[in-house]
Amino acid sequence: MSSDHVLYSKQDYIATITLNRPDRLNALSISMLDMLSRYLVEAARDNEVRVVVLTGAGRGFCAGYDLKDEADGKGLRSLIKDSPVSIPNDSPPLALHNLDKPVICAINGAAAGYGMDLTLGCDIRLMSTTAKLAPAFSQLGVLPESGGTWLLPRIVGWAKASEIFLRGAPLSADEALAIGLVNRVIEPDNLLEESYSLAAEIASNAPLSIQATKRAMRLGLDQTFESNVQYVYAVLVQLFQSKDFEEGARAFMEKRKPRFEGR
Repeated sequence: MSSDHVLYSKQDYIATITLNRPDRLNALSISMLDMLSRYLVEAARDNEVRVVVLTGAGRGFCAGYDLKDEADGKGLRSLIKDSPVSIPNDSPPLALHNLDKPVICAINGAAAGYGMDLTLGCDIRLMSTTAKLAPAFSQLGVLPESGGTWLLPRIVGWAKASEIFLRGAPLSADEALAIGLVNRVIEPDNLLEESYSLAAEIASNAPLSIQATKRAMRLGLDQTFESNVQYVYAVLVQLFQSKDFEEGARAFMEKRKPRFEGR
């Protein structure tokens, strides 16, 4: 299942979403945003998907909104020019944020504007040594509109996030790693291999546990400690009754690798 400019595939419990407009450095059109939303929702609903890998084709990850489309009157501005709109719940930033399954971002090249925001919405970021993050919002007269203003301060802290967004200067892979913005910096030829290796490792664990953990972490960002602990306890009671918990405990006692079914 795929469209020309956004590709979707799955294998061994791993779904791959690839931005596929390499001649434009994967700059996003309105139709690409629609397809990205559709595939994120599809991955969320599919019990055969346990981990998602998000990447770009060619030498760029995502150059943000396609400014050529904007100049031609076919971009996002044309949709909101005459009437105020709210962001639909299945839009990419919200679909990505609400996805309980882990998302690994393989940043293969430049991630600018919306493209940088997209990386921030992922759970784990692996970055090519040749890639850059370009928060160019202030240089274009806009702001990080797709989750970045909420996400970046939580990832690197208020002061560093302020410096990154207000300066608008690009970040190298080593700079991003130094401030904890990405998990690993990897040589370009090895980026996808390591991304899939990590995805496979996560996918081999109990999917109900993985999804519950991610959901609890996400909710915890806005909860008090006490309310999060109470929520986690209620979920734990449910997990104790799952087939996966029985299998995990049995496999541990039998000193073998568990075979989880997500039930």
